[in-house]
Amino acid sequence: MTHSVGEVALGGAVLAGALAFGLYTVQSTGFTLGATGYPLTASFRSIEGVSVGTDVRLAGVKVGTVTGITLNPDTFRADTVVTVRDGVQIPDDSAIIVASEGLLGGNFVEISPGGSPFYFGEGDEILDTQGSVSLLSLLLKYVGSGGSEE
Repeated sequence: MTHSVGEVALGGAVLAGALAFGLYTVQSTGFTLGATGYPLTASFRSIEGVSVGTDVRLAGVKVGTVTGITLNPDTFRADTVVTVRDGVQIPDDSAIIVASEGLLGGNFVEISPGGSPFYFGEGDEILDTQGSVSLLSLLLKYVGSGGSEE
């Protein structure tokens, strides 16, 4: 069975495209092979726009990912687990905030470091949380007030 050079080249291009798509998928979901880190928990009133695999950033640098989200049936809050990569120490008076990349961008989780000399350990809970703010509700509040200050 003979194959022309064109068929082999086309097959190679299709295979390269499939590998590139697979790599993009792995990176965009936050899946990492062999990466280690430690989990921290936080409870948010609202984590709209955040899902498992969302970036966790400190000073704009990705330091981890969201690895778990569950609804707490007692408090009706979103209990979240974030995994911070090893070697990144977070002061134990830090805040964790759901932030937006802009008007049309997605959300991410931002850690705002405190000044404590003590650090969170594996499994600790970040108590100072700020959930996401819905741009639609802000817009409706502005429009509903007539958009004027009296």
